[in-house]
Amino acid sequence: MNAKKKGEENQGSFWKELPILIVIALVLAFVIQRWVVQPFHIPSRSMEETLMVGDRVLVNKLVYQFRDIERGDVIVFNGGGSWDEGSDVVVPSGGNPISRFFTWVGQQMGAAPTGKDYIKRVIGLPGDTVECCDEQNRLMVNGVPLDEDYLYPDSLATHQEFGPVTVPEGHLWVMGDHRAISYDSRMHQSDNGGGSIPEESVVGHAFVIVWPPENIGLLSSPDTFAELNENSKVADQAAAALPLALGLAGAVPVHLLGRGVIRRWRSGGADGHCQN
Repeated sequence: MNAKKKGEENQGSFWKELPILIVIALVLAFVIQRWVVQPFHIPSRSMEETLMVGDRVLVNKLVYQFRDIERGDVIVFNGGGSWDEGSDVVVPSGGNPISRFFTWVGQQMGAAPTGKDYIKRVIGLPGDTVECCDEQNRLMVNGVPLDEDYLYPDSLATHQEFGPVTVPEGHLWVMGDHRAISYDSRMHQSDNGGGSIPEESVVGHAFVIVWPPENIGLLSSPDTFAELNENSKVADQAAAALPLALGLAGAVPVHLLGRGVIRRWRSGGADGHCQN
């Protein structure tokens, strides 16, 4: 009898603590997705076939604290202030409070679109010149044609001429992989930023697909931009080496000048000593 009563008390205690556990879980999930890793729901076809409608991706929100954004990165960003929000994603409004609460929870877990965030691929960095097209209908960045093997089949045939466009400082030129239907930087050239987005609007780097099971996999950076990225590294290294080169170049005449001054000083000092 006592054991039965004790079991009922334990069961009652569990149901009393369950709401607290749920709240704690939601708070932890909110903290993690706010500052570390956040799941996102893919609502449109603009990134096919890299990302399919209904895919869930994880976005690293810390990575750009340790490295720069690179061409080829798949990023999530907020379109407010640069693009018209809601042009890619429409989230139904209204409903009762309970329905809205579960919609919010779904958004935090990446099970529902947020209606304000976009996912695209970085094509141009600040200062880059982006244009289309070369003789093979390929996109060009800084005059280098891109062989984009990640594009949706026959996307090259849908390319339309634009540019050249120089990406402003602090901004990025982003495009979808399904070029025929992606409403990306090309279509926003009349908006603030001329189609580019501010770097500060970037939420993070989408690095892995976690759902559905058949699509699970890493979103690795393509080799498409290897030459451009290598050129950037060479330019960065050259810029870093410039002060040293200037220092070495200036060291020779300064050293020779110093030797001449010392030689004259010694010569003058010796003459003066003889006169005394």
